[in-house]
Amino acid sequence: MRTVYLGTSPFAAAVLRRLAGSDHRPVLAVTRPDAPKGRGRRLAAPAVAEAARELGIDVFQPEKVNDAESVERIAAAEPDAVLLCAFGALIREPLLSRFGPIRNVHPSLLPRWRGAAPVERAIMAGDAETGVSIIALGEGLDDGPVYLAEAEPTGPGDTYGTLAERLEVLSGDLLLRALDEQPEPVPQPEDGVTYAEKIVAADRTLDPARPAAELERTVRALTPHIGARIELPGGELLGVRRARVAPEGASGPLVIPTADGALELLEVQPPGGRPMDAAAYLRGRS
Repeated sequence: MRTVYLGTSPFAAAVLRRLAGSDHRPVLAVTRPDAPKGRGRRLAAPAVAEAARELGIDVFQPEKVNDAESVERIAAAEPDAVLLCAFGALIREPLLSRFGPIRNVHPSLLPRWRGAAPVERAIMAGDAETGVSIIALGEGLDDGPVYLAEAEPTGPGDTYGTLAERLEVLSGDLLLRALDEQPEPVPQPEDGVTYAEKIVAADRTLDPARPAAELERTVRALTPHIGARIELPGGELLGVRRARVAPEGASGPLVIPTADGALELLEVQPPGGRPMDAAAYLRGRS
């Protein structure tokens, strides 16, 4: 099957690599324009653009994916199916239905965690499981009918990095199955809808007015790609890469009292510095 693939993020790049080794290898990868990244704010290509070029797949990076020129560029690839994963922009008509239903890879068990940050929000909420859904993209937010879905347990030590790695594999498996088996999509249930809002600065800052268990989950949900942080006395924002709910009676400079229990910082990242364990950080401050 000739496919065109729309995606941007490292997660989407991993799914693209899986597709490229199948009978549904994309003939065109559509992604976002290069954007400034890092402290130097130098232009860098999206992960999907880098992966596609390594794989020898044509890359198209339109400013506006829904305009007529972009739609015609996709049409020129003569796709049998258009696939989407973490593209980062809304898809509108005529692209939405020009090539039949767009199959969208969404890393949650819909209708739970529709929206931008389903993996992070599942960890933050303490969900015992999440998963992947392959849906028909519609005009609403991740509310289209589901072709296939499969669960993935979330462990008590899972970070975004460890969980996303497993979900990338599951996403590739399910998307290939959806293309091979062509199942009929089933409408999502109306009950159980939740929304995974985009991660913003306020989500990153650990608030001691919340319970320690919530803060520990937030650290794991934002590691390693975004990073949690905590404000120390004096206003310093210290990055937090690893933490735990402190044992009862624990004390020390990096044991933070909270609304319920205490949070012990195990690995931190000073502003402008590298991640280090708590002992190394404290030695440096002394």
